[in-house]
Amino acid sequence: MVAHTIAIHYHTDRILPEPDVFIHTSAGTRIPAHSTILASVSPVLENVIDRPRKHRSSERIIQIHGVPCEAVAAFVTFIYTSRCTEEQMDKYGVHLLALSHVYNVPQLKQRCTKGLAQRLTVENVVDLLQLARLCDAPDLDVRCMRLLTRHFKAVEDTEGWKFVSSNDPWLELDILRFIDEQETRKKKCKKHREEQRVYFELSEAMDCLEHICTEGCTEVGPCHVDTTTRKERRKPCSRFDTCHGLQQLIRHFATCEKRMNRGCLRCKRMWQLFKLHAYVCNQTDSCKVPLCRQIQLKMQQEKRKDDSRWKLLAKKVASARVISSLSLPKRKRDEEIKVTVDNNGFTSFELH
Repeated sequence: MVAHTIAIHYHTDRILPEPDVFIHTSAGTRIPAHSTILASVSPVLENVIDRPRKHRSSERIIQIHGVPCEAVAAFVTFIYTSRCTEEQMDKYGVHLLALSHVYNVPQLKQRCTKGLAQRLTVENVVDLLQLARLCDAPDLDVRCMRLLTRHFKAVEDTEGWKFVSSNDPWLELDILRFIDEQETRKKKCKKHREEQRVYFELSEAMDCLEHICTEGCTEVGPCHVDTTTRKERRKPCSRFDTCHGLQQLIRHFATCEKRMNRGCLRCKRMWQLFKLHAYVCNQTDSCKVPLCRQIQLKMQQEKRKDDSRWKLLAKKVASARVISSLSLPKRKRDEEIKVTVDNNGFTSFELH
């Protein structure tokens, strides 16, 4: 059988010598090439070319079987031009990735990895995952696993997944483990975001509490703030969304008869906010928030078992406070004014 020769368009203005090596494909075709160019791009082809020949007069032949001859032609064209068309990637991307791995052509491997990742579908993702692992293409491997995780129910109905389930239990186990880890990671991230949201809300509540106790707002404020000024603030507070609710809570805390017996849930919530502020506050002597100094002195005298939990909560709220302060413009605060506070901490405040 006479081998058919395929001519390669080298796309170069250089005058090349006569080809001195021929690549034989599975279909019996021959592709002429230049040994120096092949060896400069692929160390594997260089080793093949440098092998001693039985007869010096015989031509150099490189056997590349197992892939279509058109894919081999595209492979050789890339060695000469460093180019691979989208049409070639559509038709022979899988074969080119295998050739780039076998013959150690990193540029083509990178191009194939990117091209195949863009062509991932539910139908071919399992096959491309297997190929990615055989060809040591981690980027493509990760992209395949992510698509599997997002569309696993659809992938389960494909022939590729059925084949893996029947013939490759280790790969099946690895995929299921990866999906489970992704789900666990998502749950942890969701839980973390919810916790951060709570810490940000508590941080805003701390800022709002200082705002009410230092400057006064629509319904509650310190006595040193002019009454006329407070009447001008009858409009809803624009600084904090929680301001109105917190003022209502302070008003209730100041007048509730059940507060002393700790029988009121709303008062208990207000007490917890005061306690959290005391853990966060680092301006004990000048702080305007009621009960701050008393709570801090009590903390120093009594070491309770729940102190570590309160300290951890205060640390996370303080951290959220710093993050929120970096994302917002710096607030203008009034100069610190001394406020006398009695045992209950409310004689220096006026409720409207």
